[in-house]
Amino acid sequence: MYPPVRSLRMFFAALVLGVWSISALAEDIYKFSVVPQFERRQLFAIWQPVIDELQKRTGLRFQLLTALSVRDYENAVREGQYDFIYLNPYTMPQVAEKPGYIPLVRDSKPLRGILVVRQDSPIQRIEDLRDKTLAVPSLTALGASLLLRAELDRQFKVRPRVVEAKTHSSVFLHVVNGLADAGGSVQKALAEQDPRVRDVLKVLHQTVEAPSHPVAAHPRVPLAAREAVRQAFIDMSADAAGRKLLAEIPMQTAVAARIEDYKVLQALDLEKYAVP
Repeated sequence: MYPPVRSLRMFFAALVLGVWSISALAEDIYKFSVVPQFERRQLFAIWQPVIDELQKRTGLRFQLLTALSVRDYENAVREGQYDFIYLNPYTMPQVAEKPGYIPLVRDSKPLRGILVVRQDSPIQRIEDLRDKTLAVPSLTALGASLLLRAELDRQFKVRPRVVEAKTHSSVFLHVVNGLADAGGSVQKALAEQDPRVRDVLKVLHQTVEAPSHPVAAHPRVPLAAREAVRQAFIDMSADAAGRKLLAEIPMQTAVAARIEDYKVLQALDLEKYAVP
């Protein structure tokens, strides 16, 4: 027995609508922006292959963007300028409220803030930093500034003068070139540095662990596109070729992220360290 004509019409209409929806998603170009942890050329060398792989795995199209400084980047994020972002964990709860970014994935391995000095620096103890300068990528960087400065203050009663260096790479160069006595960054960023920079530095202190940088999506991005990107990251970390690309971020194992992962940061009472 054949189905009624009306049922057939509804079936084909739904089929056409589904095909149209998928095609529409594929035609959009999504702005994927990354916090400028490194200088621009290095950042694009790391992230463009990841973006290219995301396009292959999802069928979506992306434009990779960044900003000249972490502060400029965070301002643009708060204005909702980007469709997908890779951002400072501390900022995630704030931009989840407005403009409503939704965390998708993060590295299963937490981040740690680090305090670095030159290998030949006279600064051998945290207490030696009194009245010295500390370079940070931005005042609101979680591990590199907020957690680090909170621990220096609360555990050691040390409050160095803060210099904003704009990127993690610039922090290391500030210290190497004597423009700052010490630098705040994260272990993952130090591992990405050229050995000619990395080998001049030593880590004097590490902070407590915190949730890693998330990839998040603006609520205007359709659910199907958000879920496709989430799954693509998780799938990439499950095969050798994908893991090699993610290791450059670095993201060792991509796992689904929830806003609850980042709300725990609000209990640390770090707001007063968001100013010099």
